[in-house]
Amino acid sequence: MRVDEQAPAARAADPRKWWVLVAVGTGTFMSALDGSVVNAILPVLRDELRTDVATVEWVVTVYLLVVSGLLLGFGRLGDVRGHKGVYLWGLSGFVASSALCGLAPSAEWLIVFRAIQAISASMLFANSPAILTKTFPPRQRGQALGLQATMTYLGLTVGPSLGGLLAQHWSWRAVFYINVPVGAAALFLSARHIVADAPERIEERFDWAGAATFFAGLLALLLGLNQGHAWGWTSPATLGLIGASIALLAVFLRIERRVERPMLDLSLFARAAFAGATASAVINYVCVYGILFLVPFYLIEGRGLGPARAGLLLTSQPLVMMFVAPLAGTMSDRIGTRIPALAGMTLLAIGLFLLSHLGPATPLAHVAGALAVCGLGTGIFIAPNNSALMGAAPPNRQGIAAGVLATARNAGMVLGVGLAGAILTTVVHRGGAGALVRAVDLGFAVTAALAVVGVATAAIGGGRE
Repeated sequence: MRVDEQAPAARAADPRKWWVLVAVGTGTFMSALDGSVVNAILPVLRDELRTDVATVEWVVTVYLLVVSGLLLGFGRLGDVRGHKGVYLWGLSGFVASSALCGLAPSAEWLIVFRAIQAISASMLFANSPAILTKTFPPRQRGQALGLQATMTYLGLTVGPSLGGLLAQHWSWRAVFYINVPVGAAALFLSARHIVADAPERIEERFDWAGAATFFAGLLALLLGLNQGHAWGWTSPATLGLIGASIALLAVFLRIERRVERPMLDLSLFARAAFAGATASAVINYVCVYGILFLVPFYLIEGRGLGPARAGLLLTSQPLVMMFVAPLAGTMSDRIGTRIPALAGMTLLAIGLFLLSHLGPATPLAHVAGALAVCGLGTGIFIAPNNSALMGAAPPNRQGIAAGVLATARNAGMVLGVGLAGAILTTVVHRGGAGALVRAVDLGFAVTAALAVVGVATAAIGGGRE
């Protein structure tokens, strides 16, 4: 029996669902880990591969850009071909490309292998929420998605420290080799326990024109936002890329309205719960990654803390978030998604408001406390919101819903860093006493206002009571 043919009661009683969660959680952890693990070893890569900073930065950038551009396509492919198959291909490719990254003889080859790794990771990100949604009954969906969110943030959080540890005591190549045995175990569990779902039986099953146009448009947009600091926000390259992205995404929407089987079913956004949850997800990630960008500048350059102490303070946010997310998911299964999503976004806005009043002598306990409030809010918000988004999509659109969710996360990451970076650069460039602290405060004031907007979208996207 295929997973989408099982009644909720049968799915609730099936013990394999917990093995599926372990397998999918491991894949999610690895792909999230590899999105952040390289950041800490960039100087090592530059020296050992005998290259420059501009080149080695692409080891990080290419992963983010490729993953972001392919999420929707692979989510839709999961709908038409089956989520298990696409997920297993992605996991196999991730293990193989990790080994290739470890064997890379030069920076250029490492960038190529990282692009392959990113293609594989996008298959995992785009299909794992759909697999969990179809595996777990509605009354356990929030709990499962909360645990998956915990694995995502755990990977993003421990990545830099794990990368530094492996590079210092072994080699930078160990950063990639460690994925091979872990990924092989996840592949075995996934193949054994994930139940095959029923793909669509239709002709012309995949919208290749839409997929290619969306990939090119989003790639141009994210590249322009990602490199705007280095090239200048008014440079021809930045403006050209952003202009091209607007044109390509307009063409994409035109294609999607015309084709019989679009890659992105635009009718999903006519559902208030789906549209609201998507907007809330983008806002949440803009705020979270604005924090991750601004706080290190405040602590290290504004307060003179060392990187180790600053990193320790920063962990107060993800630590709280990791513990709270599974509990919030379980709570949303019992009381509905709207109240937890609203409460979480409200707490995030309060935490950002507290961070917008930092000064050159603010007690570090205040900083850690404000970060903990942000972590509490995000931890309460994310699983219920994800559950509302996935629950608003019909069964045959779970893959594209998962792709939208993952795209919202990655787009929010880039927009958050771009917004925070633009504010920081502009205010610091004007100079004056305390320019850095003023810039950080303004950045947090803007994101706090954005989080207030997120409270409204969370009310729309909260779904069922």
